[in-house]
Amino acid sequence: MALTMLLNGAYLRGRCCRHRVLHPLLGPFLSNSMSKLYSSYRRPGSQPEKKPSWQDVDFSLKKGIDILKTQLNMLKKETKSYLIGPGGYPFDQYLLEQTRVLWEFRSQEDLNKWVISSDVEIGGKSEVYLKLGRNNQAALLYGVLNTEVPRDGETKYSGYCSMRSKPPMGSFARKKHYDWSNFNSLYLRVRGDGRPWMINIYTDPYFSHQKDDLYNYFMFTRGGPYWEEIKIPFSKFFLSSRGRVQDDQHPIWLDKISTLGFTIGDKVDGPFQLEIDFIGLINDRAHTEQFAYEKYEKNPRA
Repeated sequence: MALTMLLNGAYLRGRCCRHRVLHPLLGPFLSNSMSKLYSSYRRPGSQPEKKPSWQDVDFSLKKGIDILKTQLNMLKKETKSYLIGPGGYPFDQYLLEQTRVLWEFRSQEDLNKWVISSDVEIGGKSEVYLKLGRNNQAALLYGVLNTEVPRDGETKYSGYCSMRSKPPMGSFARKKHYDWSNFNSLYLRVRGDGRPWMINIYTDPYFSHQKDDLYNYFMFTRGGPYWEEIKIPFSKFFLSSRGRVQDDQHPIWLDKISTLGFTIGDKVDGPFQLEIDFIGLINDRAHTEQFAYEKYEKNPRA
């Protein structure tokens, strides 16, 4: 009875509210259909789907039981790691930790933690692919960049490809975050083709006016056959969303990191390639810089 009243009340409040109510309760069961329901993007000139998204939901009892078992096992592991210490590490090890490998690419399972996208989603013609490199020792991100603008009468710019990590999820579709507050630099081992890449850090703090902030930094690969180790202090990332800049009032919320991504969009048509061995964190004691860019007062006093 309580569930029926909850669903009826959500229905009266519209589609957006229905998604907010259903997703925490039935998120693992309706993840595919609800993501389509929540997305409002439609390519210019295309016809809207006439088939309701709820018709694609599989209400199989066996599938529901299997998903419930999986979520309970995840909850058990989360509870166990919480009792051990922050992030599943003992407290003394957490405080003394100097380096941490976030992602390494040695199997298809490691690649499944990332998603790729391109301007094909808006009608462009760029192509991007992700696979394991030679001897399964790295991730190979490659494709062809095409800056031709789709002729839909609305799109003005095109030509980008990206690779983005999947956000961490807890049991029963609970949103989680990466906690990087123990470190001050991002550390990567890559091998590029000489083209510049933009590294994107997405945050999701508590405050509504800072949610979904996007921090960027350009990574210039040198090309050639040799691997390149790159250390990027977090103080060098600049805030590109909402026209604000990163400073003491708008720092990176390192304990509320949602995803990390790589984007190429240098307006040069042609093939590109980037190999990534691993992505990690480092705590450089010698680095004390808080913000790498000049700051100006909007209304300086005379």
